Amino acid sequence: MSKCAKCKQRKGKRHCPALGDDLCSLCCGMLREKEIHCPSTCTFLVKHRPYQEKRILEKKETVEPRNRAAEEDILKDERMVWLAFHAEAPLKVYGEKIESFTDKEAILALEYAKEKFEKAEKLIHLPGEEIKPKNEIGEAIHQSMEKCRYEKDIILPGEIQSYTKEEKVKCLERIILSAKHFAQGNFEGRNYLHELLVRFDKIKDLSLKKKVITPP
Repeated sequence: MSKCAKCKQRKGKRHCPALGDDLCSLCCGMLREKEIHCPSTCTFLVKHRPYQEKRILEKKETVEPRNRAAEEDILKDERMVWLAFHAEAPLKVYGEKIESFTDKEAILALEYAKEKFEKAEKLIHLPGEEIKPKNEIGEAIHQSMEKCRYEKDIILPGEIQSYTKEEKVKCLERIILSAKHFAQGNFEGRNYLHELLVRFDKIKDLSLKKKVITPP
């Protein structure tokens, strides 16, 4: 049996279709969907996806949203509130359109967008494979945040601001924190989505005032 193509130390017991080579189980787990755009036909991807989703959903946060000091909460900054609005807007659309859409799917979509912003390197793709988003809603969140620009009430030259990758990641982390808080462990329900839809219904004169009601 050949050595792992990544670490060159352990035995390569898993054949990776994207690399066309063998990986050990540890490197397979480390590279999966992080450095490798795994094809949907990969048996290891299918087998471990439920476990990975469970880890994401059950990851404990150190500070609950309501227990944060005001000065520590990025959503006290109107500029970051505007970015958060664009991150949650696609969830509002899907939440209204699809009754079966759950908090679990919303959180996984937010995590997908966050990981996509975090990745510095390009993914390795399987040659000839049609590249499709792994998470359609997560891709919509990513694109919405990419297009987001903040404009102050009084526009002066140079006052239209873009956001850094770090700001987008922090914003998504904060939204995920609130989503898990509202879900209260019932990820197959719609507690967070219900709160989000009610909050969006209260937003008035958004384009003029940029007053957005944010997650508590």
